[in-house]
Amino acid sequence: MDLQALLENTLPGLGYEFVDLSLGNRGKHLQVFIDKPGGITVEDCVAVSNHLSRLLAVDLEYDYDRLEVSSPGLDRPLKKEADIERFRGEKAQLKLRVPINGRRNVVGLLGELRNGILELEVDGATQSFEWSNVDKARLVPEI
Repeated sequence: MDLQALLENTLPGLGYEFVDLSLGNRGKHLQVFIDKPGGITVEDCVAVSNHLSRLLAVDLEYDYDRLEVSSPGLDRPLKKEADIERFRGEKAQLKLRVPINGRRNVVGLLGELRNGILELEVDGATQSFEWSNVDKARLVPEI
């Protein structure tokens, strides 16, 4: 089992949602982003970090130097269809792989993601984007 699959299978059993994984320093620096209803506390991060430290050593024998567990933050990445549904109506920024009408970055309110097409309300008009053309999608925090 690869690292991402292990996290996707393990974290829900602990009561957390796996949001994202970032590998740095040639895979030696692991950043794991988790979430749960009501948000993440420092104690949550410590509990998950302790659990993953043991799990990575025993189940995967994964060689790493540093493990960080944290909240995805206010500008949370949107990775899966469930994320789009959960944050529907919220403001998001899309970074497109291939520009549309000369624009690679688009900000608007999240609509539906259906059959690979994401709807985004931009300047009062609904625009459609192929999900496969979205390189990155993030929430835009309202402060």
